Amino acid sequence: MTISLKALSLPVSRASAHFSTRFITPRVAFSPANFHRKLRTSIIDDTNFSRRRVGSRARNVVQSVLETEKSTKTEKPESPVRLVALVGKGEVSPLKSTSWNEVMLHTARRLKWVDEGYEMLVFDDDILRSSDQRAMNLKQELNQTDILVVVAVNNSESVKWIQTNSNNIKNVICFESSPDLMNRLGGTDFRSGNKEKEATEVVKTVGDAWERRNSDDIRFCLLVIINAYVRPVPVLQNLRSKGLSTLGCMVKNCGPQILNCLLDPNCRKALQCLNKCSPVDQVCSYRCIASYESPYFEAFSLCVLQKHNCLELDAKIPEKPYVPPMTSFRGKELCHETAEDLFVGWLGDLEWSWRVVAGQNPAYDQFPCQYQLFYRGKGKSSFWYEPVFQVRTLEGKLVWRRRRYSVKRGKTPATFRLSVLDNGVVSNEFWTIVDVSDDLSWGLFHYNGAARVAGQSYTGAVLVTPDGSYPEEKERERLQSALERCGIKEWELFAVDNCSCENPPLGIPEGSRLHSKISITKEQYSVQGGIEM
Repeated sequence: MTISLKALSLPVSRASAHFSTRFITPRVAFSPANFHRKLRTSIIDDTNFSRRRVGSRARNVVQSVLETEKSTKTEKPESPVRLVALVGKGEVSPLKSTSWNEVMLHTARRLKWVDEGYEMLVFDDDILRSSDQRAMNLKQELNQTDILVVVAVNNSESVKWIQTNSNNIKNVICFESSPDLMNRLGGTDFRSGNKEKEATEVVKTVGDAWERRNSDDIRFCLLVIINAYVRPVPVLQNLRSKGLSTLGCMVKNCGPQILNCLLDPNCRKALQCLNKCSPVDQVCSYRCIASYESPYFEAFSLCVLQKHNCLELDAKIPEKPYVPPMTSFRGKELCHETAEDLFVGWLGDLEWSWRVVAGQNPAYDQFPCQYQLFYRGKGKSSFWYEPVFQVRTLEGKLVWRRRRYSVKRGKTPATFRLSVLDNGVVSNEFWTIVDVSDDLSWGLFHYNGAARVAGQSYTGAVLVTPDGSYPEEKERERLQSALERCGIKEWELFAVDNCSCENPPLGIPEGSRLHSKISITKEQYSVQGGIEM
């Protein structure tokens, strides 16, 4: 897969297979905000455009995607951010062979979850070769667009059309497309030998994300460019250390924790690894964290971030997408007790509640061998969730990890608020039981979350079954309906590797309680078509 982002004066590295050229920028500033978490649109008719025109807009190019300024005053509503995506007609993406047209239309919808003011129109390049009003309308759209995104366009006529009609667009980014297409950021063509730090930082961040080939990172690529060259994106606010104020906070409050971390090999490796990640890249960050966990790293981040918030960050749990919870189970209205029982699932008959088959979030849902343990505690209203999962570390080792979440009921049955201390930083999450089959042969759980002091928010969903196998074909229609309610396409899901899961560290505290209202057995599951376990 090639992303023809060119800078001819700079060298090419093997790791940049998806960019013609990877920009490498050494990172010397420590960015502890990388640290966290597990652990965690629209279809446009080509013939009709009714979008409001806007006049000239004065915009300051943000100095860097990593150094976005916070706006403290809003005198009038911001203008929409306008994007146009051109995709090769009939071209197929690496996302389970889904067409690029469908992928980009879905990305346009998901951009609205971040900001309703992000408007992306999607066309295939067949429109470029037409001589009717559609092509004229597209030219008018390009005259006022902020970003042109070109995906999988290699037709020579289309390439010439884009070259002719994109001269006045300040930001043009080309993925999987002809190397003859020019890329431009902030009005500067890369072929001109631009070596500005902000451009190289953006290119590297976008390149790393695109290489991961998933819907979250495709959207992330566009947000990075919006943030750097159009206007600040709140969820990508400044995650880098704030110079002397951050340093002063760390030294004043966390001297012993800093020293202990630097003297510990694993903690030191974690910091070195995180400094190689973009501060806004959760996938890269969490892989570092999960690979090099240690008590010293936890103490370091607990002091610097959680206790003293030296980076002065305040991420919020995303409000979108809103996912409606299931309202009935086995023909009866769902109550809080039954909803908790659905989380408890198979625990009791099996050593776990559920096993994860597939997940949507590339940072937190893709780990091998994920076991879920939901159980009631000794206290009257206490409820706990403990995920157990494998991590293949950056050094190639396969290790088990385990977390412990406190679970509280939401206002509506089948909604829950979860909280976990993960490597020294608290993550708060809002979970929704989207659907569970009557025989508990599968379930779909959705979550929105945030690690507040790490400045990171996220969304995701997990598909679960008792044995880690994909639900039967007869369940497909109901499953797809549940995914649609989450705003998720089935092709977005990552299959979890459940092949080598020997000796997981399971078990729950003595005295824990399980089901309150419902019960199910392995025999019942087998009779109704499940796999013998």
